[in-house]
Amino acid sequence: MTDPADLTASEAAAAIAAGRLTAIDLSEACLARVAAREPVVRAFQHLDPAQFRRAAARAKPGPLAGIPFAVKDVLDTADMPTSYGSPIWAGHRPRSDSFAVSAARAAGAVIMGKTVTTEFASRFPGATTNPHNHQHTPGGSSSGSAAAVAAGMVPLAFGTQTAGSIIRPAAYCGVVGFKPSFGTLHRAGMKVCSESLDTIGIMARSLADCALAMGALSGRDYGDPEAKRPRPPRLGLTFGQAPGEAKPETVALMARTAQAARKAGADVVEFTLPQPLLEAAALHVWLMNMETRQALAWEMANARAQVSAVMRERMDWAATFPPAKLDEARRAATMAMGTFIMASQGFDAILTPSAPGEAPEGILATGEATFNLLWTLLWGPNVTIPAGTGPKGLPLGVQLVGRIGEDAGLLGTARWLQAAID
Repeated sequence: MTDPADLTASEAAAAIAAGRLTAIDLSEACLARVAAREPVVRAFQHLDPAQFRRAAARAKPGPLAGIPFAVKDVLDTADMPTSYGSPIWAGHRPRSDSFAVSAARAAGAVIMGKTVTTEFASRFPGATTNPHNHQHTPGGSSSGSAAAVAAGMVPLAFGTQTAGSIIRPAAYCGVVGFKPSFGTLHRAGMKVCSESLDTIGIMARSLADCALAMGALSGRDYGDPEAKRPRPPRLGLTFGQAPGEAKPETVALMARTAQAARKAGADVVEFTLPQPLLEAAALHVWLMNMETRQALAWEMANARAQVSAVMRERMDWAATFPPAKLDEARRAATMAMGTFIMASQGFDAILTPSAPGEAPEGILATGEATFNLLWTLLWGPNVTIPAGTGPKGLPLGVQLVGRIGEDAGLLGTARWLQAAID
């Protein structure tokens, strides 16, 4: 018999609806998995088993009725501490839920706890390890969310992305990560750092889970990724703005993926990045860090000593540039968005790496967002799917990128590709 903790959210929801499983039994299975794996994985910043059990016992009806849902600790929760990954905010108790958490509760989800994030969803990491090899990073900044889903502790978790903080950790941990179109989930109650980039998304075990969760949270129709497509997709293949950063395992992975897609009937052609996309990618570092410097103005002025050295260095660097530099970066991003929409016409999705390679060894850094930052600033949906393992046996992922608002289609294309490479 399948352990309920190993069910996808879609499978668990169907079992609960059919009366084959209860929210209480599912919560107990998840807690048993936490007891077995959390001492080493360390995915949770806050988890109160008694509180979780009470919430499961009074789970509301809805599309996510009884489904455990973990929350990245940059999203406010009225009944749990929210520390934003910083000692400055240790023990902070918001008075209300963020929109994302409120929407999850309204859909019947059971909030399990708060997952570890890097400091302010930026660079300085927490204690979380990769469930596949505890000597390696789970990625960041949605470290705990990716690790908790990968370790079977919870079927769904919120992540956020400013550069690559959903896609990269999901790929490193071997789960599905979905960053929807910018603004799909309102950021009320989120510790926003980059006004132009921060996006709330989902970590899950399947593409169907992403469609289920996003539909329940947003009220939009994400379709059925499992539905048969009328034709194989047309994919644009690119290594982005920094192809030389791809590790050998990623170069080989992309070749295998393209070959498998072509064998299954897809048209896969090289996609050359237009110049405005290259220019925007080069300016991402200013866009992200100058906006973050504004967002953390209070912390830098009043609690500087409690800001990590790496964050202080980055914020001090951002403060040396005039507002005109931020304006330049924002203009470049806007130009790139329009250019991408035009250049990608005729493609169902852009196929590109999820990360440079396997998760790096050590947990003092979370890897690089080289293959994510451009796609984040374009505001369209991005999704990563597991695609085998690398030379050290750690997960690899491939990423698909879509145009703004074409989220449902992207999930369907990703499911087609997943079947082609399995």
